Amino acid sequence: MGENFYRASADTPVWPALATSTSAAVCVIGGGFAGLSTALSLLERGEKHVVVLEAETVGHGASGRNGGFVFGGYSLGERGLLDAAGDGRGAQLYQLTLDAVDHIRRRMTRYGIDCNATHGGIYLANWFDDERVLDDQQRFMADKLGVQWQRVSRAEFAQRARSERYFGALYEANAFHFHPLKYAQGLARALTDGGAHVYEQSRVTRIVREGEGWSVRTGQGAVHAREVVVCCGGYIERLYPKLASAILPIATYVMVTEPLGDRLKTALNTNAAIYDTRFAFDYYRPLADSRLLWGGRISIRERGAPDVARLLYQDMLKVYPQLAGTRVEYAWSGMMSYGRHKMPQLGRLPEGLWYGMGFGGHGVAPTTLSGEVLARAILGERADLDRFSQWGLPTTGGHAGLLAAQLTYWYYELRDWMRQ
Repeated sequence: MGENFYRASADTPVWPALATSTSAAVCVIGGGFAGLSTALSLLERGEKHVVVLEAETVGHGASGRNGGFVFGGYSLGERGLLDAAGDGRGAQLYQLTLDAVDHIRRRMTRYGIDCNATHGGIYLANWFDDERVLDDQQRFMADKLGVQWQRVSRAEFAQRARSERYFGALYEANAFHFHPLKYAQGLARALTDGGAHVYEQSRVTRIVREGEGWSVRTGQGAVHAREVVVCCGGYIERLYPKLASAILPIATYVMVTEPLGDRLKTALNTNAAIYDTRFAFDYYRPLADSRLLWGGRISIRERGAPDVARLLYQDMLKVYPQLAGTRVEYAWSGMMSYGRHKMPQLGRLPEGLWYGMGFGGHGVAPTTLSGEVLARAILGERADLDRFSQWGLPTTGGHAGLLAAQLTYWYYELRDWMRQ
């Protein structure tokens, strides 16, 4: 069994390792969506002296392991966002994520990034036999955020998702899904084509103040930069304790089936992606070669491919029992980074280090807007960055915080089970 379908189905471009001492205006640590988007936003504004350092390979972390859903919103959720920021500011922050979805589309076109994008929208499927779940969400999105999600009846949705599990859905037409690793690699190519530098296999070991700037050191080299941006997500480990203590690395699981051919249509008669209304929801989408990508669950630990495949196969059959006997060909887990408040953590530490992290399980659009916001701030425009200042870097409590997160997941999982 393969471990990562994305890596198996993408090209294997190789960017060099940093093997010398070099200088840059901005050094970005992390070759995932947040780091690459920050670097590219700087490049698009005329700052070509940018270096990106990646410990493994481009898209190694959550950016190359996620479900590939591209839509608006944050991990905090729409209601939580407006509760925290107020209706006006909350709506503005939500709009930034919708702008980011459009920005991703423009970049795909501008840089010729072929990432198997499927512009078929995304369904939020109702797991519960309660029409108020969808009624309330549809009304909230329209009244508070000015967003129109189309209501789909249970009978109509059953023609698209052929399962007795669901009770209708809401359809987000502007959303799409794609191959995230191919997109990350496309961003890296755009950077190097534009004159920036991307280095793989260049794990940062130390970040040290050096006069008015910084020295960023790897095993074989160093970057001397005026500004440094840390975008390491759930893989930050012990690099910078002030930042590491403010995130929880949380795992999610993904599997991909064998090509199903015509059998796929016995379950899915749509090219849209789907997720559901539970706290710990399934998320899945059809792939171009008739495979089904299926993800879900939340855990404080990664698992090996056989365990992930077993768990998610069981989840798939709860929804689509007609797919019994389907072979799982790929399965993997990946670490997301969550702040305690479930909002992106964007800002600058008192000592001058910039950071962008904490995107949780809803990160494709927010990492893109993060790049825009951080690039503008580095170049002197802080207005959008200040919108995120209220969330800050509260400590997540280390091992105790991880245990609390796992207990919270189990509590909401039990609550959803009792409700169904």
